[in-house]
Amino acid sequence: MSFVNWAAAALLAQAVGCFQNAAGQSDLKPLRVGTASVELDADDGMVIAGGITAGNAQGQEAPLRVVAVVIEQEPFGKLGIVSCDVLMLTKDLLEPVFGEIEREAGLARGRLLIHCTHTHHAPSTVLVHGYGAEESFCRTLQEGIVRAVRSANANLTAEPCTLFFAQGEENTVGENSRLRLADGQIYWVGPRTNVVRPTGPFDAELPVLAFRGQSDQLRALIFNHSTHNIGTRQPGKRSPGFYGLAAQDLESELGGKVCFLAGAFGSTHNLKLSGETLAQRIKQAVKETMAMSKPFPTHQLAALRQPFTFKVRQFDEAEEDAAVTRYCRQYVPSHADPIIEVFRSMRRQLAPLQGQTKTTWLQVMLIGDIAFVGVPSELFTQLGIDIKNRSPFRYTYVVGLANDWIGYVPDMTAFKLGGYQVWTGYHSYVEPGTGERLIDQTIEMLRQLAARPSKPEVH
Repeated sequence: MSFVNWAAAALLAQAVGCFQNAAGQSDLKPLRVGTASVELDADDGMVIAGGITAGNAQGQEAPLRVVAVVIEQEPFGKLGIVSCDVLMLTKDLLEPVFGEIEREAGLARGRLLIHCTHTHHAPSTVLVHGYGAEESFCRTLQEGIVRAVRSANANLTAEPCTLFFAQGEENTVGENSRLRLADGQIYWVGPRTNVVRPTGPFDAELPVLAFRGQSDQLRALIFNHSTHNIGTRQPGKRSPGFYGLAAQDLESELGGKVCFLAGAFGSTHNLKLSGETLAQRIKQAVKETMAMSKPFPTHQLAALRQPFTFKVRQFDEAEEDAAVTRYCRQYVPSHADPIIEVFRSMRRQLAPLQGQTKTTWLQVMLIGDIAFVGVPSELFTQLGIDIKNRSPFRYTYVVGLANDWIGYVPDMTAFKLGGYQVWTGYHSYVEPGTGERLIDQTIEMLRQLAARPSKPEVH
C-alpha cells in the first residue's frame, strides 16, 4: 500500500513547528505515541451479553482485547484512548480504573477516554435485560485496562510520529434498522415482510487516523464507524465482533496497534450480511481510506470532561406492557413469553427510581483539529449527526459508550415512534429530551475548546 512519504511529512512538521503557544514559549515538540494491547481471559461458563435472556458461547474465534493508545506532545501533555471488546461498562466499574491510571501513569481522567466496542459476543459486564455481570470477568477487564494503559505509556516512542488522516465512507455494513412497518410498529426482530421505510439516517463516515514514525512504520491506527457490533465468523463463539475482527486482521497486515471506536450507532444494525462479509468490507474500507490519508497538523492536544445530569423517565406500566406484548406476540411468538417477562421484571425494579436525578460524564478531545465527542450511551444516529453539524470543528466524530453507560439515548422523534430502543428497561431509561440536552452540552464544550485552541492548559 502506498502512503505519503516521510519527506512530505517532514515538510509538514516543519510548517507546524512554526506554531508557538499563547505564552510565547518555544516551538511545539513532535508527537510521541505509545500503544499496547491486553488479551482478556474468558470461558464457556460465562454469560454472553447482548441478548434478552442469558446465553453462553462455545469456544472463542479471536481474542477479546483492551487496546490502548497514548499520545504525547509538549507542552500539551498526554491524551489516552482505550478500546475494550465488551458490550458496555458503567462508571462504577471504571472510576477505580481511572484512579489507578492517574496514580500509576500520571494520566488525568479528564484526558483519558475508555470506550467499549459493543461486541455482542463477550461476557456480560453489566446488569441488563435478564442477567447480570460476570464478576470475575469484570475484574479481569479492570486489570486489563490498567495494564494496557501502563504499557502504552511506558512504550511512548522517542521517535517522532506524524498523524496521517483521511475521512472515508462505508455504507454497506449497516443501515438504520428502526424500520416503520405497515402496522405502525417499529421493527426490532422477526420477519421484515411489511416494511414501509427507515425512520432515520445511517452515518457512513469512516475517519482513519494513522500515526507513523520517521521510518514510515505504523505505530497506531484509530478508526471510527457507526453500526451495532454484531457478527462473527464462527456463529456461537466468543468474539470481538466484526469490527474487532477487522481491527485484528489489519494489525497482522499493516503492523502497529489498531483501535476501533464505535460511533452513534443506537439506531443502526446490519440486517443482511454475514460476519465474515462485514469484517472484510470494513477492513477494505479502512485500508482504502488509509491509502488516501495525508499528513495532518497536530498543533494541539486538548480534552475536557464535564458531569451531565439526567433523570430516570416516568412511565405508564400498562402502556409499556401493551407495547412489548403486542410486538412480541406478533413478530416473535415462539419467544414472546420470556421476553415479555424480562421487560416486566426490569420495569418493576425501575418503578421506584422514576424521576430520580443521576449523573454521568461527557468528554471532548482534540487531536489537532480532529474532535472526538465521548458520550456514555448508545446514542441514536440522528443525534450524532446533529453533533457533527453543529460542531465548530470540521472533523468531529462521536465515540459511544465512553466512560459510562446509561442505555439508549434516542431523539424526541424516536421516542414518539416507540419500538424496542425506547421500551423502558435497563437498556433504555432516560427521560425524553435527554439526547437533545446532551447535544447542547457537548457543543458548548467543543466551543470552549475552539475558543482556546492554542492554550496548553486543559481540565
